[in-house]
Amino acid sequence: MSSKTATARTRVLDAKRLWRLARLGGLALSPDGTRVACTVTEPDVAGNAMRASIWLLPVRGRGVPRRLTACGEKDGAPVWSPDGTRLAFTARRRRAGVLDGSPQLYVIAADGGEALRVSDFAPGIEAFRWTPDGCGIVFVSWLWPGLKGAAAQARRHAQERARLSTGYVTTEGQYRHWDRFLPQGRAPRLCHLDVASGRVQDLFEGTGLELPRADPGLEHFDLSPDGRSLAFVRDPSPHKASSHCAELAELDLRTRRARVLGAAGPWDFTGPRYAPDGQRLAVVATRRGEQHTAFGQLAVFDLASGFQGATVPGELDVQPMLRWSADARQVCFLADEKGRGHVWRHDLAGHRTEVAVHGGTVLAFEVDRGEHPCIVTLADSALHPPRIHVHRPGAAPRRLERFNDAELEGVSLGRVEERTVTGALGEAVQMWLVYPPGFDARRRHPVCQVIHGGPYVASGDSFSWRWNAHVLASRGQVVAMVNYHGSSGFGWAFRHAIVGRQGELEGQDLEAATDWLQRQRWVDPQRIHAAGGSYGGYLVAWLNGHAAVGRYCSIVCHAGVFDRVATWSADSYTERHRDLGATYWEDPERVRAQSPATFAGAMHTPTFVTHGALDYRVPDHNGLALYNTLQARGVPARLLWFPDENHWVLKPQNSLQWYAEVLDWLERPPEPAQGPARAASVSAPRRAGSPRSPGAPRAPAAHESPDQAAAPPRPGSRRRPARRAPPAST
Repeated sequence: MSSKTATARTRVLDAKRLWRLARLGGLALSPDGTRVACTVTEPDVAGNAMRASIWLLPVRGRGVPRRLTACGEKDGAPVWSPDGTRLAFTARRRRAGVLDGSPQLYVIAADGGEALRVSDFAPGIEAFRWTPDGCGIVFVSWLWPGLKGAAAQARRHAQERARLSTGYVTTEGQYRHWDRFLPQGRAPRLCHLDVASGRVQDLFEGTGLELPRADPGLEHFDLSPDGRSLAFVRDPSPHKASSHCAELAELDLRTRRARVLGAAGPWDFTGPRYAPDGQRLAVVATRRGEQHTAFGQLAVFDLASGFQGATVPGELDVQPMLRWSADARQVCFLADEKGRGHVWRHDLAGHRTEVAVHGGTVLAFEVDRGEHPCIVTLADSALHPPRIHVHRPGAAPRRLERFNDAELEGVSLGRVEERTVTGALGEAVQMWLVYPPGFDARRRHPVCQVIHGGPYVASGDSFSWRWNAHVLASRGQVVAMVNYHGSSGFGWAFRHAIVGRQGELEGQDLEAATDWLQRQRWVDPQRIHAAGGSYGGYLVAWLNGHAAVGRYCSIVCHAGVFDRVATWSADSYTERHRDLGATYWEDPERVRAQSPATFAGAMHTPTFVTHGALDYRVPDHNGLALYNTLQARGVPARLLWFPDENHWVLKPQNSLQWYAEVLDWLERPPEPAQGPARAASVSAPRRAGSPRSPGAPRAPAAHESPDQAAAPPRPGSRRRPARRAPPAST
């Protein structure tokens, strides 16, 4: 190795350096547009924790960033008061040595000083907005619907904390989400906090109203500019489910009467945002009642005459982060396009949509509605972590901070390329390549296909903390990331194509990418790996049962679906049958045809399985069943299981362990089992004449080897597992 290459290898982005980088979020622009507040989260690796503080960055002039808070461990979600003199934020802090039992609201002067806690509400405070007069806060909290008054809520909260039994009892269909059980017997409601007195009032008391139960937040409500009305979305069904469409409603804060602006079904509403004049309301409307894969569209309600219809209906999936221009003629929003995430601007009168700020990937943005219009963005790219820029018409973007520059100085990041391969249905499929530092095209390199989850997201021009491509490439391998059918940003037909036949088209896309890679002179065809998490974990398990023996030298499966029937234990169970095109009790063959477990008898590739016990989106029995199955069949397998992690791996020490284990596995995978995988010693012999289960390996014919009989066809071949035809819409 040359000295130049050796030097480059000493300055790669490895997992330890990744965990020294600050993580930015919580973007909030001051009313006068002169300053932007953000949260800066710094890893405390030694303490195995994350510590967040609030910073102020000057948008105009030559000021320097200034740290505003330093006392709390997780100060976050800063929001400016309407007059721009104060910021409110939520935190759990210690007072007289006692830690807040739940998140409370703190207010600090923008010029600095001590933060003052202005709430003492036992159920806690989550997402919030200031009232236009600056005297109050409207916030989300999980309350017991049958109780009246803050004192009754506090007493019930104390009783719940003192309860010694740990059983969770419910009759609800929606009772857990991602990594937590929803508060027992409670519902997310909107409350009003008087900042001066600390008095709290439940705005939904006695109404039966509540916000959606899945991550209730700022995208679910907004206050009118005059402070008299509250727009919000809710599931009108008495039996709540994440698959239900939400209606759009408006609450008169004086009379406490609510009126429905947009009925649920077929439309699903979210992200309400009042225009500056208060006469109209922008919202994201999605026809989920007709197709669960439908794209979000920008809709505008005239509050006097009603729904004006949806706009931006084309190939953009509008995300629920809407911002009006000062003159109320334009609405800005986020949407993906071919692996990148832009800020878009839609002119309501001219019905024109254009890119206002190009990604990379824009994660958050704010629009200055003052005399000096600008857009402030929080965005990353494949070549840098999130950064904050100000964008003014006719000027180059100006960066407002340098938090990670010193840590990244001298670090070599590999080249990033965008390629296209011909995938399933003869359609173009995007693939990103990330090369290791010191890449030499004259040498043979190992390759790892890193397969994204979702499936309705995409691998893009972005910087990931969990599956960072540069860290995965840091030991000399090339990382390939394919945006298979189903990925976002490539049109609705591309997205919807996988419904009712999951695994089929995606598998063909991934195999087409592998074919392309094998033709490159710099690829070692004997060292091609496949790795993925969540839906990507599902797809690597799928490949293990469908790809030719030896095609991949190893697989990494993190939080992947293995058994489609058992995964009805997931929090999203009410939505999964829409992806599969059937329930397992009505059409078991069709569901089994989309389940990797059906093809376990054909799995031969050495597999590293990782999973967390707190994962309720893909419960960990999936990973354990895959690992146990491979062990029983004699396929080399390794397991990394976390008792304290969810769908991701978030704790610093656990993440470092995960990266180390994965990279070691990819660098030195075990040798595959010689010959056919052994039969499990725990398997009961099949009686003569008993039927084979669908997808099970058949007995070899006279002209076949046992391996040939055990392996089902590769995606795209003529022999496929039996299934019913997909619905006509697919």
